[in-house]
Amino acid sequence: MNSFKDSREKLIRFLRDNGITDNKVIEAFEKIPRHFFVPEVLKFDAYKNSALPLGFGQTISQPLTVAMMTQELELDENHSVLEIGTGSGFQTAILAYLADRVFTIERFKDFTVRARKIHEKLNLMNIVYRIGDGSYGWAQFAPFDRIIATAAFDNIPEILIKQLKINGILISPIKSKSSQFILKIKKLEDKIEEEFLKECNFVEII
Repeated sequence: MNSFKDSREKLIRFLRDNGITDNKVIEAFEKIPRHFFVPEVLKFDAYKNSALPLGFGQTISQPLTVAMMTQELELDENHSVLEIGTGSGFQTAILAYLADRVFTIERFKDFTVRARKIHEKLNLMNIVYRIGDGSYGWAQFAPFDRIIATAAFDNIPEILIKQLKINGILISPIKSKSSQFILKIKKLEDKIEEEFLKECNFVEII
């Protein structure tokens, strides 16, 4: 970890300078070593604010995007979280550090196996894994306090809204005609509130 100390501290300063004000989110980024989750040949790029390729056309998202989406989830230590798209496992680890339990779904078995090994190495034991199509959610463990997707939908599947608790929050990239936006949904007793947070560039859900 010491060889990455300076670059990690530089990233933390960057996150603070760019709107990340939740100290718990900052602490998670300080504690979870991002270089564990990137391909070996890219380890020294791990703390740059850039997306990095993972294979199978997938990427590990920019740290600022991960931090912003996590902050917008408004997590606490009692929350259960559904993550759609385990990918590298880095976002999963950040969620596991902050929440009570994380249920993560991934289409690619190789990603799940690799992420699980890293999580176990970091003693993150509050994660439940599944290989499959995350667009259907995970009815067995629903409803969830929070849901986050790490790939872009055309539209948020209604089944995910149904698996969200009242006063729950869902964060996901969605596609528009010419771009993508990160969408924040809050499910209230009598309505759904939507807020478009920022433009983004995610791989599409498959």
